[in-house]
Amino acid sequence: MSGAPDGPEALGPTGLRPRLPSPLHPVEDGRLARHGVRLLLKRDDLIHPELIGNKWRKLAPNLRAAGGRTLLTFGGAYSNHLRATAAAGRLLGLPTIGVVRGDELAHRPLNPSLTRCAADGMRLRFVDRSTYRRKTEPRTLAAILSAADAGDAYVVPEGGSNALAVRGCRELGVELRGHADVVALACGTGGTLAGLAAGLAPGQRALGVPVLRGGFLEADVRALQDTAFGGRRGTWSLDDRFHFGGYARATPELGLFAEDFERRHGLPVERLYVAKMLYGLVALAEEGAFAPGTTVAAVITGAPPG
Repeated sequence: MSGAPDGPEALGPTGLRPRLPSPLHPVEDGRLARHGVRLLLKRDDLIHPELIGNKWRKLAPNLRAAGGRTLLTFGGAYSNHLRATAAAGRLLGLPTIGVVRGDELAHRPLNPSLTRCAADGMRLRFVDRSTYRRKTEPRTLAAILSAADAGDAYVVPEGGSNALAVRGCRELGVELRGHADVVALACGTGGTLAGLAAGLAPGQRALGVPVLRGGFLEADVRALQDTAFGGRRGTWSLDDRFHFGGYARATPELGLFAEDFERRHGLPVERLYVAKMLYGLVALAEEGAFAPGTTVAAVITGAPPG
């Protein structure tokens, strides 16, 4: 893959050809419309059947940079990023290694997400949570690579968020230029928000809805933009109120909201990311956070399992 062209066609012949630009559909939702807010759905979940949404945008540039080497990456037991990396490895014929948070999981049956990773050929390595927290430290990373017998592997960070991924996600903002005043998306590691904001036109703003607790993401997004672009780009902000307890957590209230949205719009709603962002948009509209006449584009970054 080294020396391959930079565009999406570079991965097309191997089964990774995407559907770009992803569709942008208007939907009528009375909960927003009564406040004068128009809602669009940016269907990034339709880019590719196995590398869903922002996973394709973030992985594609890293796959090209890997040059055919083994891919090693990180994630939790329910990581969509691990699943996407494993699928990409299968489609491209590349070995993949997934470093999973929690060594206690090594002695338990694999959950459906990790089962899918293994079925796609990913070699799973479970590490204790203390080591996992230090995975970006050079000595710890070197030890992880050595233990996995993967010293020459191409390392993709947790969530796929690095400078290459951020620059890849910039195209999402470019695709939305002139279509919305506000572009909203759920955030895990912040890479998609960092790139999206850089691609939007002046006068547009990006709104990130973190799915993790802690309020740390603003610094991470700033750091990603510094690395990818040399400084802050675009207008963006975060609203930390809609994580529903943190990553991979939900509540009955969120489940009922997602089911209602599915009935209203015929869209299967992924619960851990997308549902939280959509819930946040409805709550913000009811708070009057959007001026009448505002058009909001909600980026559908993933789909429910299966």
